[in-house]
Amino acid sequence: MIVVHRPDELEPARRAVAIGTFDGVHRGHRRVLEAARAAGMRSAAVTFDPHPRTVLGNGVELLATLERRLELLAEIGMDDVLVVRFDAALAELSAEDFAESILRASGAEVVAAGDGFRFGRGRSGDLALLERLGFDVRRVPLVDNVSSSHIRRLLAAGEVRQAAHLLGRPPEVEGTVVTGDRRGAGLGFATANLDVPEGLLVPALGIYAGATLGRRAAVSIGTNPHFGGTERRVEAHLLEFDGDLYGSRLVVELWEYLRDEAAFASEDELVAAIADDVRRTRDAVRPS
Repeated sequence: MIVVHRPDELEPARRAVAIGTFDGVHRGHRRVLEAARAAGMRSAAVTFDPHPRTVLGNGVELLATLERRLELLAEIGMDDVLVVRFDAALAELSAEDFAESILRASGAEVVAAGDGFRFGRGRSGDLALLERLGFDVRRVPLVDNVSSSHIRRLLAAGEVRQAAHLLGRPPEVEGTVVTGDRRGAGLGFATANLDVPEGLLVPALGIYAGATLGRRAAVSIGTNPHFGGTERRVEAHLLEFDGDLYGSRLVVELWEYLRDEAAFASEDELVAAIADDVRRTRDAVRPS
């Protein structure tokens, strides 16, 4: 898959373009992307960074980093991705200018988008406008109850299995492994402490079963209340793993919410609770 940041960086070709922010690349997004791939010409995704809502003054917690979004687009089989920088100047483009300078300039003949997709200054452009401008528009019906906003609400409540159903894969939390307090190793359960990128959604506090690097992982999202902590941390204990992960990027799948975080009466009780988390992680079933 070829990734570019300007239309003129693309090799000339007749293209079927799927357009959208594609945060999380959920089941609804995949229908749009597959509509472009099914058109019989070179497929491309046109997506935006940063998220348009951020530039327009509405905060949003992302379901995936740009790096992860590109990985998911590659897994689907897109040939090209144009990552358009969304800034104030782009937001002021008329819908017609956007269509010509981004879509036409990319070689788009077919444009696939979800019903209701809007673009251009003041969201004045729609799919009917693209049809009038001569594009072959493939309207993709919205998938009932599937949206990035709904998935964010589910994850904020710790409902990871329901979120997985809408995503078509387990939800994830991503970060770079940094040095922690090393308490886990002292308890017999070493953890990878993740520095999560700013702006990325972190699901509800609690203990989860999940996986990363092809291994099951018991994941703690919380403040370590047993030790009087106040700072939120994301820590993953990889089962049957003994290695140095410092500086590594980890994408951790979340499969099942196991329990609330808690302070225990003794260290022995804490160790017993973690051991039970590990046992339940071994038995967890990956959602899809």
